[in-house]
Amino acid sequence: MTVPDDRLARAVAAIDAANADDPNTILVRGPAGPGGQEPGPAGPGGQEQGVVRPKELAHAELMTAWVTRLRPDASDALLLAARAHHIRRWAVPRSSYPDGRAGYLRWRRDLHERHASDVGAILDEAGYDATTIARVQDIVRKRNLARDPDVQVLEDALCLVFIETQFGELAAKLDRPKMVDVVRKTLKKMSAQGQAMALSLELPADDRALIEEATRG
Repeated sequence: MTVPDDRLARAVAAIDAANADDPNTILVRGPAGPGGQEPGPAGPGGQEQGVVRPKELAHAELMTAWVTRLRPDASDALLLAARAHHIRRWAVPRSSYPDGRAGYLRWRRDLHERHASDVGAILDEAGYDATTIARVQDIVRKRNLARDPDVQVLEDALCLVFIETQFGELAAKLDRPKMVDVVRKTLKKMSAQGQAMALSLELPADDRALIEEATRG
């Protein structure tokens, strides 16, 4: 069977349609621009003029933008995994699982399986073969993080989106030693390329100082 050449675009559109239902929102600088340019986040605390958009839809777009920067020749599988990494994440809230680390780990595991299942159904409908679908699902599950370069790119992008969209808010809630520890753990999950990109971000002076302090740890 000949697969239509527009399968990537159709799959991305279906993923975006699923994420557009997110009742949670985030402020970004603006909608996707001409040529598929992705939006950027508003500054910490929302100082920049921006547009309120569904959270997981905006996060998926930011993930795509970072993956494209990290891996300009990214495969369809990696691009699709980035777009669907948190597909309909709000449907399985953390509050539906017990408190504590065991409950958290179970929630994360079940989320990965839910995301993999949801994107698998979309890719099948778009005409992707079983091998590509399985590859996307493995990346979404973050299997073999230490050995799979594509999974590492996904992890780098996740960490960069976290720094862009949640860093300032979290830093306002935690004391400095705890925040430095969070940053140190985040950087530890990243590749050297990802860490370099994190240090190149335009951040408020206090946030940059936190990252620089964490790198010295």
